[in-house]
Amino acid sequence: MRADRVFAYGAAAGLLGDLLLGDPRRRHPVAAFGRAAGAVERVLWRDHRGWGALHTAVCVGGAVSLAAVADRSVRTSRIASVALTAAATWSVVGGTSLGREARAIGGALAAGDIEVARERLPHLCGRDPQALDADGIARAVVESVAENTSDAVVGALVWGAAAGVPGLIGFRAVNTLDAMVGHRSAKYRRYGWASARLDDVAGWPGARLTAVLAAVAGSDPRGAVRAWRADAVKHPSPNAGPVEASFAGALGVRLGGTLSYAGRVEHRPVLNGGGRAVEVADIERAVRLSRRVGWLALGVSVAGRLLVNGLRTKGRTS
Repeated sequence: MRADRVFAYGAAAGLLGDLLLGDPRRRHPVAAFGRAAGAVERVLWRDHRGWGALHTAVCVGGAVSLAAVADRSVRTSRIASVALTAAATWSVVGGTSLGREARAIGGALAAGDIEVARERLPHLCGRDPQALDADGIARAVVESVAENTSDAVVGALVWGAAAGVPGLIGFRAVNTLDAMVGHRSAKYRRYGWASARLDDVAGWPGARLTAVLAAVAGSDPRGAVRAWRADAVKHPSPNAGPVEASFAGALGVRLGGTLSYAGRVEHRPVLNGGGRAVEVADIERAVRLSRRVGWLALGVSVAGRLLVNGLRTKGRTS
C-alpha cells in the first residue's frame, strides 16, 4: 500500500478513535515523553541557551528516531502500517479531550458555580483562575480552544501528512517540550529559548491552516478573514495570533485584553475589536467550530499528501 494511503486510512482511524475514546487514559505516550524530557532536563539544565538547545535536540531527536524505527519495522505489512499510523494519530491529537474540558467549564459557568470553573480552568490553560470572573473564564476557554485546535489537532495532521508517523510524533514532542520549558520564566528564559523557537517554526503551517479553516467553517467567513488580517500581527505569538483572531471573527466575539499568568499580568491587544464580549454559550460554539476545523484539516492533509504523491509519480513516469 502506498504511503499516502497508509496515512489517509491511519489518520482517519486515529481521529475517529479520538472522537470516540478521547485521550488514552493510561500510559499516555505524551505523558511518558514528558517524564523522559523532565529526566533529561534534570541532567542538562544550565541557565544557558546552548544547554537548552541540546535538551531540545536530545528530546525531539530521540522521539523522532524512535518513531522512524517503529515506522520502518512495519513497512512490510499494510495492516500494521495503518495500525501504527492510527495509534500515533490517536495518541497525539487531543480534540475530544479539549472539547470535554471546555464544556465542563462551560457547564459550571452556566450553573453559576464559578469556583468549580476556576478549579477546572488549569486543566485547559495556564491562566490564573482566581484573577478571572465568569466572563473572563469564558473568554480564556474560547481562546484556549482556538489555540489548542492548532496545537492539538491541525498541526499534528499537517506534519503527519508531510512525514508520516515521525512527523506526528515529532510535532507533539516539540509542542510538549515548549509547554514544559518554552515559557518566559526566570528559570527558562534562556534554557527554553530553543524549544520555543522550534515550536514557532513547527507550528507555523498548522496555525495558518487552522485560521483558514476557521474562516471556512465559521458563521462569518468575512469577519474571520478581516480580524485575521487586521489583528493577528498584534499578538505576541506568531502562531496563536492568526488562530485566535480568525476564531474571534468567525464567532463574532472579542478576544484578547488583559491576562494573568501566575501573578504576571500581560496586556494583550484586542482581537476583533468590533465583536461582542464572550458569553458562556460561546464556549459550545467554539468547541463545535474546533471539531469542524479538525475534520476539515484531515481532509486537506490527506488531499495534500495524495496530490504530492501523484505529482511525484507523474514526474517519474514522464
